[in-house]
Amino acid sequence: MQEVLERPVTTVAEAPVDKNKGKVKKVLVICSKGKLEDVYAALVMANGALMEGIQAKMFFTFFGLEAITKKGADHLHTATVGNPAFMPGMPTVLAGLPGFEAFASYMMKKEMDKLDMPHVTEFFQMIDAGGGEIYACKLAADMFHLKKEDFVPEVKDIITVGDMYALAEGEGTQIIFI
Repeated sequence: MQEVLERPVTTVAEAPVDKNKGKVKKVLVICSKGKLEDVYAALVMANGALMEGIQAKMFFTFFGLEAITKKGADHLHTATVGNPAFMPGMPTVLAGLPGFEAFASYMMKKEMDKLDMPHVTEFFQMIDAGGGEIYACKLAADMFHLKKEDFVPEVKDIITVGDMYALAEGEGTQIIFI
């Protein structure tokens, strides 16, 4: 008969638990597209983070730069062609008809107004007032021949990709790419 050995019982001192460990402390929202639905997604994410007490920084690059230009900010359009979620079942050829994108954008903005959603420039003001930061990509700005004065006043600076990654430094940072 084999004897079964029991494991000795030991007590472990409870280590203090860091309740903030693993929580999101900062978000960096990268917006690379200039269509209405993409820009609003980025703005809602950044503003929502600020409302939850999370630091928010935004980096606009390539076609996303259109959203932060004085000329384009409040004149964005929704994507109708190649967007399977836009009016499901509608043939793509209809979405490409002249004037359809303008009509779809008008309807989308009308629905957002019903929900009392801020316009793009108002969102920038809210994010800035809430302590958020908005940046433009240097490479894309150079490529499209844009200068600081072309952007809405809430754009803090035109920075490199390396500078953008420096904004993300620190524990608890999440990068959201739109």
